[in-house]
Amino acid sequence: MDEPAAPVREGGLVRLRLDISYDGTHFSGWARQPGLRTVQGLLEDALAKQPPGREVPGSVVVAGRTDAGVHATGQVVHVDVVPHDPAGGGRLPVDERGIPDLERMRHRWNRILPADVRVLGVRVVPDAFDARFSALRRHYRYQVSDAPWGVDPLRRYDTLAWNRPLDVAALNAGAAELVGLHDFASYCKAREGATTVRELQHFSWERVEPHLVVARVSADAFCHSMVRSLVGTLLMVGDGRRPAAWPADVLGAQQRTSTVAPAHGLTLVAVDYPADADLAARAARTRAVRTLE
Repeated sequence: MDEPAAPVREGGLVRLRLDISYDGTHFSGWARQPGLRTVQGLLEDALAKQPPGREVPGSVVVAGRTDAGVHATGQVVHVDVVPHDPAGGGRLPVDERGIPDLERMRHRWNRILPADVRVLGVRVVPDAFDARFSALRRHYRYQVSDAPWGVDPLRRYDTLAWNRPLDVAALNAGAAELVGLHDFASYCKAREGATTVRELQHFSWERVEPHLVVARVSADAFCHSMVRSLVGTLLMVGDGRRPAAWPADVLGAQQRTSTVAPAHGLTLVAVDYPADADLAARAARTRAVRTLE
């Protein structure tokens, strides 16, 4: 799936961008796994149920894999599709240019998909677009209720109940020390051969309702469990059990000692991409292994 699509005028593949939303409560994460209910598995099954003569080579490519229980309102994937069968077999619904009728395709996919995953939008993108490697940054939201009674019943699937009052000023003081280019080994689940150097571009906390506190976290990329580790560590600062300097001390220790917040409070809300002319260059930079030098 790293190969570019062939131009549509030559009868080759067309690259589509799909914008996806899902409630992660009843999914075993994004990635397809045998015998488990996953977002990728259901989405690829829906894509495969188009009219005869249609083909999707390989699997979809996602901007960021989410863990079991994590939600998304702004997930992005790309997939290459065959706009028509040159041999004259079955056809996709296409417009007058031979490009797939995207509205009809989206409607069909959403009829097949269960109610907890939706295709919000679909459009043709340049061959150089890569949902994962072309991304400039990802934006996450984490919601916490510090109400003495727990979480509002209507928010129980996307908001964490925290049984101690949270100090937003302390949360922001601790978060500010983590912004920038760092080795986040202390905040990531180790993966062999993978770098833990990341640029944390934004990390802030806001009380949006009397008992609802929201963390907003943005970075060029995140390593495994990084957002939940950042949130879990900061919550201990916010409730007064640790000083504001503690998250930076954890960062400097370069040892996996951070506390991981539960998955259900986390939502991927958006992924940013550069202008079309810069897509290929961005992908090349992203593929390079990053260091602090």
